[in-house]
Amino acid sequence: MRHRKKGRNLSRSPSHRRALLRNMATSLFRHERIRTTTARARELRPYAERLVTLARRGDLHARRQAARRIADREVLGKLFDEIGPRYADRPGGYTRILKLGPRKGDAADMALIELV
Repeated sequence: MRHRKKGRNLSRSPSHRRALLRNMATSLFRHERIRTTTARARELRPYAERLVTLARRGDLHARRQAARRIADREVLGKLFDEIGPRYADRPGGYTRILKLGPRKGDAADMALIELV
């Protein structure tokens, strides 16, 4: 039974999964939309939305908390200077997942995750 087991395994070790989410969140904030598998997009959504909520707060503590998850200083600056103020009056739901259909090579369900 998987009681209290939150999130998807994504066939990775915990450290690899954490690195995957960090890199995907960094790419999402850099390009504002990325194409990935549906499972990864659904796992990335709460991770990225928590970071946007921190950027909305905008204080030093929030910036340091976000810096633990986003290593690229340029992307961190964009998150706090552009993306956070953009969603200042929005009460959540900063991302959108659009399903694209199966991938040609292995028929994995693909999705586009983007900032609203």
